[in-house]
Amino acid sequence: MTTHRELVTACLASLAAVFARLLTTLWVGGMWSIGYIATPALFAMLDDRMLAGNIAGRLFTIIAWIGMGTAAYLLAFMAVRQGRAALRNKLFWGVVAMFACVAVGYFGLQAAMAALKAEASSMDVMESAMRERFAMLHGVSSVIYLVQSALGAWLAVGIGRLTGKSIA
Repeated sequence: MTTHRELVTACLASLAAVFARLLTTLWVGGMWSIGYIATPALFAMLDDRMLAGNIAGRLFTIIAWIGMGTAAYLLAFMAVRQGRAALRNKLFWGVVAMFACVAVGYFGLQAAMAALKAEASSMDVMESAMRERFAMLHGVSSVIYLVQSALGAWLAVGIGRLTGKSIA
């Protein structure tokens, strides 16, 4: 016979798993939507490249914070659910890698690009003397975002196995 405490524990575990899937969907879907749909659309539709860049930068900031929060939750979820065995789980290390991509992108590359923009002041950074450095940082950032996006696809598929539910 199932006790009240066991029933509550099972319900909370189920809710935690649902929350893990929802957060993963938000994070990965948001990354793809912002990086591969919204940002190219902004640059295609707006004549003011500085405005497009500023809007895109704000969107990337939002998804970076969502990513860091989601990664922290997923890592804690796996640690609680699997204990030390989580350290042997490839998905755990995939989330760690995604977190690292977000942290390097946001705290390192985006911060450096923002500093170059500030240094260029009212001028478009791409029309300033910092153009080459900005382009190099942007290129590295794009590659890291692509890696993070690929890891996100893998995570989106694997989260169903992790939480014990099929994706369909």
